[in-house]
Amino acid sequence: MSAARRLVPALAAGTLFGVGLTISGMTDPQRVRGFLDLFGRWDPTLAFVMGGAVLVMAIAWRLRRRMGHPMFAERFVLPGRSDIDARLILGSALFGIGWGLAGLCPGPAIASLALAPVAVLPFLAAMLAGMAIDRLLPRFVSPTMLTGDA
Repeated sequence: MSAARRLVPALAAGTLFGVGLTISGMTDPQRVRGFLDLFGRWDPTLAFVMGGAVLVMAIAWRLRRRMGHPMFAERFVLPGRSDIDARLILGSALFGIGWGLAGLCPGPAIASLALAPVAVLPFLAAMLAGMAIDRLLPRFVSPTMLTGDA
């Protein structure tokens, strides 16, 4: 399969995703913080965006079962694990803390590069540092410390 056949659909999907995030206002950290402010001036917009995403994904998941293979790949690549371990919980907690503090997660941060690149650079730097730490951490920490196994 050619690189263009793999990359063009990914670029189109990413562009559509970024445009959707921008139109829905999810690139605005204040909107996200408003959603997380349950006891103040709560903004339910993010709940509707999440609901729409879940609906689209539920339909796509059912369609996937009927397809022999993806349109732009030879096979579906699905997660091989479904367990919940310490590493997943820690990563989820760090993601949530970062999302609450910054009002951004990776998708909206990358989409924000087109609108306010200077404002989003500190978040992107922290995100890239976190990705690097994730890659390097297993080299310095025993696997049992990450999984919680004795």
